[in-house]
Amino acid sequence: MSSLEKAMHRTEAFPPPLIQFRDFSFSYKGQELFDKLDLDLTTGCWNLLLGRSGVGKTSLLKALAGLLPDKNYSGEILFGGKKLAPDQVSWMTQDDLLLPWLSVLENSLLGNRLRAWNRSPSPPIAIQEAEALLWNLGLGRHLDKRPAELSGGMRQRVALARTLLEDRPVVLLDEPFSALDALTRNEMQNLAYEQLMHKTVIMITHDPREALRLGHHIYLLKGSPVQLTRIIPPEEAPPRAGFSAELQSCEDQIIAELTLSGETAK
Repeated sequence: MSSLEKAMHRTEAFPPPLIQFRDFSFSYKGQELFDKLDLDLTTGCWNLLLGRSGVGKTSLLKALAGLLPDKNYSGEILFGGKKLAPDQVSWMTQDDLLLPWLSVLENSLLGNRLRAWNRSPSPPIAIQEAEALLWNLGLGRHLDKRPAELSGGMRQRVALARTLLEDRPVVLLDEPFSALDALTRNEMQNLAYEQLMHKTVIMITHDPREALRLGHHIYLLKGSPVQLTRIIPPEEAPPRAGFSAELQSCEDQIIAELTLSGETAK
């Protein structure tokens, strides 16, 4: 057996772990959003979730983060065959949630401060590590500034730094770039993709074009209870530059899928 064949054999014998929803059911305010959902999300890449407001996208992220009340859902969420633990997950929200009285550096290390208050045994993040990352994100000259002194794109970079410094294998992104102008959004997409290249990312977006630019796997959520449709993006590796005829065709497919169910993309 050649070395290449041996490598392929090892890959087949030890496939990458999955994030698995098994028999996942969830109701909110009397509405059944998910009913015995089975879903496999590929690790080490970007999984994009699309769908109308209220369909249940954020509920999936909350379930992954362990933030749903037990009485409202059933089923299990596995990571590599074991129950996904909250300390394996970090979350970057649509709003940057920076504390106005803290500096850029202090905001990036907020997880450290919270763990100290809770007397968590997790090892502290070195200030030098945070400073190096902030320099890498173009914020090195702004470490002592407060959020009010920053642009929207700079604030989002601080939020990204805070997420990265947690160094969790699973990263949840809930419309993190939607409030940015087009040029800043494109820059932040590139930065986030570069910095999260080896993480498992599950991201919500209302923008089909953003999903097609960043997603290795794209899932469209429709109906109640939710039904998932898999959208196959072009083979070109993300982040995809420009907007080709193939990408336009995929965007048209997404909009058509939403329209067929009486929904429209936001």
